[in-house]
Amino acid sequence: MKHIDIVNGPQNVSAVIQGCMRMPDLSKEDAAKVIRTAYDNGINFYDHATCYGADGAAESKFAEAFPLTGLKREDIFIQSKCGLCFDRNEFDWTKENILASVDDSLRRLKTEYLDTLLLHRPDVLYDPEEVAEAFDALEKAGKVHFFGVSNLVPMQIELLKKYVKQPLVINQVQLSLEQSQLIDQALYMNNKTTDYSVNRDGNALDYCRLMDITIQAWSPLQFGMFGGSFIDNPDFPELNRTLGEIAERENASKAAVAIAWILRHPAKMQAIIGSMNPEHIKDVCSASSVNISHHDWYALYLSAGKFLP
Repeated sequence: MKHIDIVNGPQNVSAVIQGCMRMPDLSKEDAAKVIRTAYDNGINFYDHATCYGADGAAESKFAEAFPLTGLKREDIFIQSKCGLCFDRNEFDWTKENILASVDDSLRRLKTEYLDTLLLHRPDVLYDPEEVAEAFDALEKAGKVHFFGVSNLVPMQIELLKKYVKQPLVINQVQLSLEQSQLIDQALYMNNKTTDYSVNRDGNALDYCRLMDITIQAWSPLQFGMFGGSFIDNPDFPELNRTLGEIAERENASKAAVAIAWILRHPAKMQAIIGSMNPEHIKDVCSASSVNISHHDWYALYLSAGKFLP
């Protein structure tokens, strides 16, 4: 497994992250197997959110399962996100909600600290000074070691940085071979013949690279926002043909090749996998050893339905 150092953030973290959104459906024994399988295959970073499962059920199940793994808290990095309040149908970055959310996460996870806390999607009513006060309190209390954001455009991050003292070290955004908006606009710039030329994210990829913010790619095997996986999907024959050719050459799965396409980018991203199937986790963890050449990268991109202007 490839590991990276996040600038101003956690060091020696796995390039592949185990997402825990689907963990509430597992028994604690099966959840422990997921955690341990991920760890044994090189993953040391686990992603949560307060909205994963009713009343934070993913965090609770993780805590129930963790003692069965034989791992120690210091062996892993735990990340959670706050701000999505589906029970109220709101996004909430108020100081009160941030502090309460972290306390709830720590209680559910049965840990004294989060390695990283991300603000989960933008609260368009947020007061950056309140966020700064919350971050200061969490850092001073030792409850959160590092901070970041999720699904933010550059100017939203810049506004936060004006008030927040702590480095914002992560931006978690959607990226896959099919959902490649982070990359598309630079290729199709000023091209009125295609919607790929539309700048949908304020040049977030280049901005994050300039500002030493690590991008975490969510849904790296998915098409659309919640359309499902493109792996072996008959709607994506050309993409699966190219994935299959490289997978056969590299003795890897198609899913591993699709993840490797993300990891091949020089931005040194992380990719979040959400599978609760230990065999699938093993397959995907081989991604960091898959050799994706410059030619392979473009071949995969084009087979996903893109073109070069």
